[in-house]
Amino acid sequence: MLKNIGGMQRVSLQLTNELAANAGIELKEITMETGWRFIGVKTFLFLLRLFLFLPARVKRDKPDIILFSSMVTGTLGYFLRRRIRVPMVSISHGHDVTLSVGIYQWLLRKVFACLDGVISVSSATRDECIRRGLEESKSQVLPNGFDVRDLPEAVNKTQARQQLEQALGIQAGNRRILLTVGRLIKRKGHEWFIREILPKLETDVLYVIIGDGNEAAAIRRAIQESGQSAKVHFDGRQEDEVLKVAYSAADLFIMPNIRVPGDMEGFGVVLLEANIRCTPAIASDIEGIRDVIEQGVNGYRIPELDAGAFAQTIDRVMAEELDQLSVRAREYVQSRFSWEAVSKAYIKHLSKFVYTGERS
Repeated sequence: MLKNIGGMQRVSLQLTNELAANAGIELKEITMETGWRFIGVKTFLFLLRLFLFLPARVKRDKPDIILFSSMVTGTLGYFLRRRIRVPMVSISHGHDVTLSVGIYQWLLRKVFACLDGVISVSSATRDECIRRGLEESKSQVLPNGFDVRDLPEAVNKTQARQQLEQALGIQAGNRRILLTVGRLIKRKGHEWFIREILPKLETDVLYVIIGDGNEAAAIRRAIQESGQSAKVHFDGRQEDEVLKVAYSAADLFIMPNIRVPGDMEGFGVVLLEANIRCTPAIASDIEGIRDVIEQGVNGYRIPELDAGAFAQTIDRVMAEELDQLSVRAREYVQSRFSWEAVSKAYIKHLSKFVYTGERS
């Protein structure tokens, strides 16, 4: 299995571990782990090394199938198809399909033709693949998963709030906590939420933003220019333990995404991170988010850029159904998105290539 780098790395690692835990599965990994510094150069060198030695590795290990963990590594399928006759399947996440680089988009069409199959993490990602030439018969949608085994039986919101206040140096008081976690990029809609939605809320809230990225300066300007500084705590990237506390302490997880050409939300793993800790989500009704949020079960999807509906839904949920929605959100993730269930779906799908030898 070839495991990609960056934001998808944790998902790839969890899937790898779960597949390896299944009886009858022998997993051989080729992994690259690195930070964002010089990421382009490191990725190119990693792919070059794979191109040079993967055929020999396949000849030695005799795998039944090669699973690329993103379309970036999946591009090797085009360059290695004549040298490797083993079935090749790639996972597509979203941005690794829509990446707006001309030569990459040109290459994707050829890659899709050479791969035996593509597993998309959402229907929206699958649609983007098909628009770029993937045959529908080669496509399959399987969601990302979540490791639920190390979670406590219940979530203590009061205790988590106290821990979050201490960790971030804030005083939430009796205010409801809205939380956003992730890269600070345009499509996440943080600036729009601060300018257009926060002023409309009747509920007394503290909006906690955790993450870093190239939109940080724009977010700071929005906080000052909108006069919402008392309602926003803007922090940088935090350690995993602080993130877990934040997910547990929050009342609602907010994901106000907007469409950006050349980028997309393929799935939204952070939604599962919040849901499993009894924090339902209010998010934009676009792209891969549609495959994660079921209306009224683990949150609500709001029409894109409808600030009034966004604010009204937050106020209504806080006043009328937060407790029930919080319980349903956790139950929903446990039943539908556990890695145990998702990995079994992967094995069932991949076995079609292994046992029949057919190129679907």
